[in-house]
Amino acid sequence: MKSLFVPDAGAVVRYHDLPGLEPAVVLLHGLGAAGSSDLIGAACRPPLARRRRLVVDFLGFGYSDRPRAFGYSLAGHAGTVAAVLDAARVAGGAVVGHSMGGTVGIVLASQRPDLVAALVVAEGNLDPGVGTGSARIAAWSEADYLARGHAEMLAAIEAEAAGGDPGWSAYAAAFRLADPLAIYRSAVGLLAPIEPTARERLSRFPGPKAFVFGERSLPDPDAGRLAAAGVTVLVVPGATHAMTVEAPDDFARLVGGFLDGC
Repeated sequence: MKSLFVPDAGAVVRYHDLPGLEPAVVLLHGLGAAGSSDLIGAACRPPLARRRRLVVDFLGFGYSDRPRAFGYSLAGHAGTVAAVLDAARVAGGAVVGHSMGGTVGIVLASQRPDLVAALVVAEGNLDPGVGTGSARIAAWSEADYLARGHAEMLAAIEAEAAGGDPGWSAYAAAFRLADPLAIYRSAVGLLAPIEPTARERLSRFPGPKAFVFGERSLPDPDAGRLAAAGVTVLVVPGATHAMTVEAPDDFARLVGGFLDGC
């Protein structure tokens, strides 16, 4: 695992830089998760494994620092990823983001188009104010979430994980490690209005782009809307939103196959 001090955040972001062929693939995790737990498995499956892969833990999550003064906005997270890519001398790569990571990837592609040649969004948030877990978190005030809400969220996640589901189990482990302040502010930032919206930015992205659904997340009206907007729609068989943990082989096969065809 590598470390990079980000002056704008006053903190260290940590990431895996796995060797392979260029162009690189950058993998970004969801809210409350961590690339080092949720995405590393898929990153090591073929055909993704033949490429250089950067698997990032956002600030506040996984092994990265937890700066108190950082805003944890979409733009802030995207700026941190841009700093990693600049330091790693990665440009024109493919960004693969799951959930919040997909939305961060969209923002990164609009802020730094030189860094992103292809974009894969796995059930990322596309519209302001729309989210499930993020909406539950952002419904609290910051003070109340830190005092009570985070413990309630963790207890609910651990109750789901007690059934042995691999997706919930992985999420519970990552959620325990994440900074409550980072989770709260990231949830608020994920729901906040941005102009243009993430949906509009994805539609305007000029390179190859795909949106990935878990099969058990369907039917979803976005599948047809995105296809009509020129976005390739991929479906991970038998998977839920936690597709990268539940079905890493199929996820890597679909995403890697799409990128190989770009």
